[in-house]
Amino acid sequence: MKKTLSSLFFAIALCGNLWAADFSLSAGAGGLIGGLFTRYTLKADGAIDGNPMKVDAGQDMNQFNYGGLVFFDATYGEFSLSIQNGINNWQQILDIGGLESNTPTKGNGWESMLGFSLLGKYPFRLGERFTLFPLMGMEYQAALVQERTQPDGYIYDRSDGLREKDKDGNAYKLSDWNSLFVNVGCGADFAIRGKFFVRGEILYSFRLMTSYETKNLEYMKVMTGDNDPKLTGLTSGPSFRLSAGYRFWSL
Repeated sequence: MKKTLSSLFFAIALCGNLWAADFSLSAGAGGLIGGLFTRYTLKADGAIDGNPMKVDAGQDMNQFNYGGLVFFDATYGEFSLSIQNGINNWQQILDIGGLESNTPTKGNGWESMLGFSLLGKYPFRLGERFTLFPLMGMEYQAALVQERTQPDGYIYDRSDGLREKDKDGNAYKLSDWNSLFVNVGCGADFAIRGKFFVRGEILYSFRLMTSYETKNLEYMKVMTGDNDPKLTGLTSGPSFRLSAGYRFWSL
């Protein structure tokens, strides 16, 4: 019986050492790289002035992101502020009334975003230097720049109102590309010396529908007479963050 109790106490102590994490406050800065990929289809089936109007459009977008960030950490939560640029290429196929375009529309784009993320985390301490933690939370990105390249190479602002307009013929606002993400992933801290540490994080992000996409659905209603056009697909992608941090208070 004593042997059993001793073994149980030892196991509890061992697990406690693994799971326990002292509460602390820290901050740091670093860089990030990642990707964002869109695969979606837009379908509508209606009628305009008694004439059937059917649209089947698909778009693929591949984007490479890079930028920098600063973070503030309170053991079980991390807030970060980032600024990142994205370079993308896209392709769109449009089928109107069964007359599919043989030549997909292609192009390149550029964007800059200001990001605010809040992630929950639970640290697992592994020895004196390593700490692992799962991550889950939200990120809001505000659009700073949205540009595309025409076939002739001219780079234009997507919100200039000359090439892209909403259902009322108005220019899109830059804020129409603001976006909200759900982030999941994991991270690790490695203590270097004293209160300094290196942090690495891997996240996978799922973007919710933007105002730009919602307005495109409204445009499709007017264009086709379909009161319920369908937009299906997913915009998501991974990112890797590497930062240097300093733990300035602990309990």
